Amino acid sequence: MPNGEFAARKLLRQRKHQRWLKKWLKRRKLKLKQKFDPMGTVPMAKGIVLQKFAVEQKQPHSGQIKCVRVQLVKNGKVVGAFCPGDGTVNFVDEHDEVTIAGLGGSQRGQMGCIPGMKYKVIAVNGTDLEQIRTGKKEKPKR
Repeated sequence: MPNGEFAARKLLRQRKHQRWLKKWLKRRKLKLKQKFDPMGTVPMAKGIVLQKFAVEQKQPHSGQIKCVRVQLVKNGKVVGAFCPGDGTVNFVDEHDEVTIAGLGGSQRGQMGCIPGMKYKVIAVNGTDLEQIRTGKKEKPKR
């Protein structure tokens, strides 16, 4: 490490180089989230349900995870979204308008044993999915 009276320029250049090796700084400076994330920079987005399907859990778990394929209203991109809760996929029909949010896996990715799903359904036709599931609210008809 340089030290001395005329070492400031080299220290600054080294610090800048080391900071660019940090993942969060590179994503922020190059605006990678805006470029490659289907939802852009927003935390939630609306979309139309295209189909319902189930995916197999990753090892060592076994079972079917119920998911929906959603086409986003804002840019037309198609993403897969996980339906959290027991039996919630029964309240989501094709052509319903759903609100999706990030699933919350580490480094903006999938969570746990759910393969490839980065988003979860939080509302159907403007009504909270959890309240529909528990029977506190009725799903609005479109």
